[in-house]
Amino acid sequence: MDHTNEPRFLIVSYSYSGHTHRVAEALQQITGGDWCEIYPWQPYPAAFPELLSQARKEIQGHVRPRLLPVFHTPRPYPVIFVGTPNWCGTLAPPLASWLYHNDLSGKRILPFYAHCGGVPCDLRRDIQTLCPRAEVGEPLGILDRETDEAAEQIQPWLLRAGLTVPLRK
Repeated sequence: MDHTNEPRFLIVSYSYSGHTHRVAEALQQITGGDWCEIYPWQPYPAAFPELLSQARKEIQGHVRPRLLPVFHTPRPYPVIFVGTPNWCGTLAPPLASWLYHNDLSGKRILPFYAHCGGVPCDLRRDIQTLCPRAEVGEPLGILDRETDEAAEQIQPWLLRAGLTVPLRK
């Protein structure tokens, strides 16, 4: 069977506390896409007050932190799922850095994020700003306490995005 015309998916995610990781893992299981986790070169502080202070400074200063090397290039993928925690109403700087440093022209980007229900965000707008020549779809937001059941929200989101993927176990 020739699979060359099947869409290929890349999942790129940054997770600080593991919530976004669980959503990305469920998405990978459902889509069979290739998964690339990104990590900042310098880890973020473990204590929340220091993390929040650093995150605010980086977001306000449009800092693009240096990332550890990754082994997936977005070049062969027409659809790229990008995942992040909602930090201060936007995407975390490591994901912003990855988006900024990769040419995603002509790609379809489908964002997802984990959040605690705090500051609302507009990831579609924020990602469109970083990737003006990409098509950015409707984001999927999942509450931190619901990330273990993320698959239940992912399938309808994929259908709304016009993607039909066989459910994988």
